Amino acid sequence: MKTAVRNLDNQEVGEIELDDAIFALPARPDLLARAVNWQLAKRRAGTHKTKCIGDISGTTKKPYRQKGTGRARQGSLRSPQFRGGAVIFGPVVRSHAHDLTKKVRKLALKTALASKQAEGKLIVLEAAVAATHKTKELAARLKEFGFKSALIIDGANLDENFARAAGNIPLVDVLPEQGANVYDILRRDTLFLTRNAVEQLEARLK
Repeated sequence: MKTAVRNLDNQEVGEIELDDAIFALPARPDLLARAVNWQLAKRRAGTHKTKCIGDISGTTKKPYRQKGTGRARQGSLRSPQFRGGAVIFGPVVRSHAHDLTKKVRKLALKTALASKQAEGKLIVLEAAVAATHKTKELAARLKEFGFKSALIIDGANLDENFARAAGNIPLVDVLPEQGANVYDILRRDTLFLTRNAVEQLEARLK
């Protein structure tokens, strides 16, 4: 499919052919959900911890004899029924990461790109280059697009001035092509791809 190419002032400067095998796939919310869950699980710290009975300092002595007191039998004051005792089946330090096959991850990224195209929220830029690192100038130019939030994906090498200028604009993220991922694409309203990014993504995902 053909789509317009725009500059940073939202003026049409040409056309580009988008690969239908990537940008025209059907919607697959199930795949997108799996990819997002995989990404978020992978970045969880997993440092939550409660004390099991072996982690609690205290005596190992039996509190009182087994029989003849009329009370319930007890073996340890570190048991969960006592104040300061253990937690049963509480969280322990662990990794929350789980596997997701490469084919599924690749298809999910294609589907995320296609969903933005289907919603009319994919804009192709001629280039993401700024003459200065000043945020004010870039913010004024991007304002012409009227987006709520945006993810801008450039080629493998980001323009340093552009990345620094965009860094202070609220709800705007800038990533190189190799950092493109499902979660960041979906969490922002509008997706901007440069010509370089489109070419490199198509080469990577074919």
